[in-house]
Amino acid sequence: MLGNKECAHLLLAHNAPVKVKNAQGWSPLAEAISYGDRQMITALLRKLKQQSRESVEEKRPRLLNALKELGDFYLELHWDFQSWVPLLSRILPSDACKIYKQGINIRLDTTLIDFTDMKCQRGDLSFIFNGDAPPSESFVVLDNEQKVYQRIHHEESEMETEEEVDILMSSDIYSATLSTKSITFTRAQTGWLFREDKTERVGNFLADFYLVNGLILESRKRREHLSEEDILRNKAIMESLSKGGSLMEQNFEPVRRQSLPPPPPNTITWEEYMSAESGKAPHLGRELVCKENKKTFKATIAVSQDFPLGIESLLNVLEVIAPFKHFNKLREFVQMKLPAGFPVKLDIPVFPTITATVTFQEFRYGEFEESIFTIPDDYKEDPSRFPDL
Repeated sequence: MLGNKECAHLLLAHNAPVKVKNAQGWSPLAEAISYGDRQMITALLRKLKQQSRESVEEKRPRLLNALKELGDFYLELHWDFQSWVPLLSRILPSDACKIYKQGINIRLDTTLIDFTDMKCQRGDLSFIFNGDAPPSESFVVLDNEQKVYQRIHHEESEMETEEEVDILMSSDIYSATLSTKSITFTRAQTGWLFREDKTERVGNFLADFYLVNGLILESRKRREHLSEEDILRNKAIMESLSKGGSLMEQNFEPVRRQSLPPPPPNTITWEEYMSAESGKAPHLGRELVCKENKKTFKATIAVSQDFPLGIESLLNVLEVIAPFKHFNKLREFVQMKLPAGFPVKLDIPVFPTITATVTFQEFRYGEFEESIFTIPDDYKEDPSRFPDL
């Protein structure tokens, strides 16, 4: 925020965690984008990716042991996306996901390739995690329509990193946090005259329904680093995406961005900064241009005592497939302190305007052909098939 590059590089050299966030939900990378020094943004982005890879590798032995101890099974879950925004619900997708687990291998089949706020991309996709393979080769994604595959967690090229920096420097800085401090659960009721606790079957499982109270989704969007031209261009891109267009159709090419002129020198003293109220430190750096949005999120959750899989086992499986974006949201939600039992149906916020209902529809123990966990011989490697992975 103050442009002290030497301090920042020294911290990075000693592996200071880049993922940390302040009380407002901003990370060092967000502040670097606001300040606008290209070299600093690139250094933070590289370190963030390196630390993410190291974190995955660190968890790997524990994860493999947990998978070994778990029986082999087939699990089917359904995603239904909804929105309170008029007309948006009509274009939102649904998706049936099939998960196969055998030994230390996992396969996830899905028809939803990518899903962002106003855009969904359909296809026929399989994620395969092979626990016996070296870390750099253990996770692949297959495009079953085009018969190609891509390895995930591959080292990015210089060109890919530079292009990502261009996109970061020309886009809004976004932060979304799910506040669970005041969350409570109350039993859902049914009946008009004689009220009683709601208990229904979800798939093959009897489940108790609860209302989730006090869940708040806070989102913040900053654009002090953007020019008027950037803002108009981004608006045009979003409008085109909302009408079903694609970035390719617009010849969207990130323009090579130069560093911004530094903001005016800061006048806040060290004493003023240190004596500020906790969580409300004065803002340093470029003057904020920030929009905030708070939305109370109403949700229902159904938990079953009969489901054969435990929460810990589910979390281990979800951790393996977390690179798939909305599965990471499900993992974060399930980590909350939920009522006792297995959450066979739950509502989770995936974006400020969009909610997903996840239903666990089928579970059975079983064995599978080894071939479903391998790349078919006639598939060709395409390292750039899924640029977001």
